Amino acid sequence: MRLTLYTDLSLRLLMFLALKPDGLATIQDAAERYRVSRNHLMKVARQLGQTGFIETVRGRGGGLRLSRPATEIRIGDVVRTTEEDFRMVECFDPGRNTCGLAPACRLKGVLGEALGAYLAALDKYTLADLTEQGPAMRQLLGLPETIAA
Repeated sequence: MRLTLYTDLSLRLLMFLALKPDGLATIQDAAERYRVSRNHLMKVARQLGQTGFIETVRGRGGGLRLSRPATEIRIGDVVRTTEEDFRMVECFDPGRNTCGLAPACRLKGVLGEALGAYLAALDKYTLADLTEQGPAMRQLLGLPETIAA
């Protein structure tokens, strides 16, 4: 199974927000820390906002933040939301399937079972699980450990 860059950036942006001591971040800051395109992150942030994973805070000192605690954001839900499709092989799309073996082949069922197991494994983990190593991750990203008073 291979995830798209879009899903990768979605997970990384969510992790970044979970690691921020004050919970707020700008797209520019995340893009610089990850060395990725600001434009790509803007698209990711827009969808994550529309689907309820993050929210925006307007005005001076505003930015992006998680819309709920990291313990409530399941990785499987993020992947299902950000991946366009899970068609692993042609026969997963009945409208485009030209395989002559399809009526007798068990491959679709086997791959479907594997996909189900893959998503079930992702459902076991939350954003909080991915950011358990918070201090080390903050250091790698150059983020402060605590909010300055």
